Amino acid sequence: MEKGTLVEFRHNNERVLAVVEGTEGKKNLLLGVASGQVHSVHPRQITFALNGNSSFTVSDIPGFWQAVQAKLDPESLALAWELVQEERRPLSLSEMAQLLFSDDSPVSTYAAYRLLSEDYVYFKAKGEGYEPRTPAQVKEILHQIAVAQQRQQEQAEFEARLKAAVAQPGQKYTWTPAERARLELLERLALQGAPDSLRNYEDLSHNLTPSDRERASHLLRLLGFPDTPQGAFEALVALGLWSRHENLALRLTGIPTQFPKEVERYAQTLLGGPPPFLDLPLRRDLTHLHTYTIDDASTRDIDDALSVEFESDDEVKLWIHIADPSCWVRWGDPLDLEARKRGTSVYLPERVIPMFPSELSTGPMSLVQGEVRPALSFGIRLGSDGAVRDYEICLSQIRVNYRLTYDDADEMLELGAEAQLTAIARAARWRYAWRLAQGAIPIGLPEQDIKVIDEIPHLRVIEDTPARQMVAEMMVLAGEVAARFARQNGIPVPYRLQPAPELPPPEVLDLYPQGPVRSFAIMRCLSRAEVATQPGRHTGLGLDAYCQVTSPIRRYLDLVAHYQIKAFLRGDPLPLTEAKVQQLLLGIEPGTAEANQVERKSKRYWSIEYLRQRPGQIWQALVLGYLREQENLVMAMLDEIAFRVPVRLERQVPLGTWIELEVLQADPRADVIELREVGQNAL
Repeated sequence: MEKGTLVEFRHNNERVLAVVEGTEGKKNLLLGVASGQVHSVHPRQITFALNGNSSFTVSDIPGFWQAVQAKLDPESLALAWELVQEERRPLSLSEMAQLLFSDDSPVSTYAAYRLLSEDYVYFKAKGEGYEPRTPAQVKEILHQIAVAQQRQQEQAEFEARLKAAVAQPGQKYTWTPAERARLELLERLALQGAPDSLRNYEDLSHNLTPSDRERASHLLRLLGFPDTPQGAFEALVALGLWSRHENLALRLTGIPTQFPKEVERYAQTLLGGPPPFLDLPLRRDLTHLHTYTIDDASTRDIDDALSVEFESDDEVKLWIHIADPSCWVRWGDPLDLEARKRGTSVYLPERVIPMFPSELSTGPMSLVQGEVRPALSFGIRLGSDGAVRDYEICLSQIRVNYRLTYDDADEMLELGAEAQLTAIARAARWRYAWRLAQGAIPIGLPEQDIKVIDEIPHLRVIEDTPARQMVAEMMVLAGEVAARFARQNGIPVPYRLQPAPELPPPEVLDLYPQGPVRSFAIMRCLSRAEVATQPGRHTGLGLDAYCQVTSPIRRYLDLVAHYQIKAFLRGDPLPLTEAKVQQLLLGIEPGTAEANQVERKSKRYWSIEYLRQRPGQIWQALVLGYLREQENLVMAMLDEIAFRVPVRLERQVPLGTWIELEVLQADPRADVIELREVGQNAL
């Protein structure tokens, strides 16, 4: 290459104009640049050479570049393309300079080269020339550029909104679906930091691809949070998308927390009229009965009620009325399919996730006081020995006279204020004694009730009061009668079974103190309850057949039993064969088990948070049992909140010993709770 030739070469990834000043060695060229420096460059680094003109000096470069810049108008390429778009041959650089600038001077030639080398729309390099792209190609490329620009603009606006959301906590932002998809990357990253104890299995759905991980990292850097799962959690809280007590156990599952729009719309259409599947001519009018509902004060989906028709010293005629949601929903309709997918309502300390839309489950499906409601009613003649002497099941209409809380009912029972309520309680005692005689295994461990209001957990211990015992016995009684009816009439329903446990011999069991300690020992021996299409022994309840039917608003398998029993009562073909019921069980039970685990883990989270909020408090605890006796690792129950927690002691103590504990560490997010024994007896 001749001395004085103007060239372009790459230096530090930038284009640099230079003039050839000589050679170095066998191959390298010495190139002078405008700054006065001289570069030794291999010919392969040269990207353009203005051949045929070797009269340039380094001092010409600034003026030459200024003249070139005046011609660098990208829109001129579009005009040039319009003129030659039908050409199907490459045009030389000289021809392109003539086309663009009407001359092929050195300035025009280099300007044409600069424009063409940066053009990805109108022309493509082919050999030493430039071929016009077809109109279809240009249209597609321009569309891609417009889409990319739109995305860049949306990304810039999204990032600005993110920063504003973090800077203005409490301000509500509505995120577009595309923005939600980007924010879900942070959610998936945050879930990777959930403790292993919250995971049921190796769930890969929260894994991030390398590109998604980088996008999540970009968002965290933008917002100024650490590039970690914990940083993602903090960012989501700062954005107002998550609570600082976000339920990760729930988010790690596939449990839906919202109803699809089409299901909500379908539910709304039902609210405007009477139940579409009422079967009114088949219903017995039981509105004359004095009917009670007994629930917790917070319960809104009321699905059972109790009445007495007559009583004597050795017999009582009870009515157990169960809400009839299948008046509003039938097999295979949108509500049924959604309830089937959910399997159960989920009762968490901070919220309830209903199986049916709440406007139905707490409205016309619920046994609301003073309203005539359809029900599936179980009329049962019970002897004073607790045995069922006779029963009937019918479609009915009822009216609830008293909507009682458990506290209300306990007070009435204590005062003897309601004779019929007293009669039901007496029947429940007969029934309980009968089940014990049949081998039922009583468990007397206190339970927790946790409600979270404004992120503050409120805990109380649920005592096994007469009212609770009464309601529980009536629900078990209805389940036994439903199972008998189904078995006698060949109706496939989901039966609940519990295999016999391997309990310690009576002489060993008697060594355990009565009450929670003995109950804990028995509970550890019990087998898990099973669901099957054929009846079998439920050892814990002391029944030869049992079917849950008393919660069809919140348990799908209860609803299935209603479908089957009601079809039989109407004389219709059963909607489900035994094979279909079996298939249903395989689909429903895993989801129900998952919901139960989420409820349990959520209670544990808020129990730990309750302890965290009370530093320095001393807790009275009962030693229920040894988990690893050689390590003095016991299961203790904090008396005030009925929370069971492992504790490692410095000494051996007899079961049933009361000890004092203090919290060393309580971190609900990490699922960590550590206590130690204190007090005068501690070592």
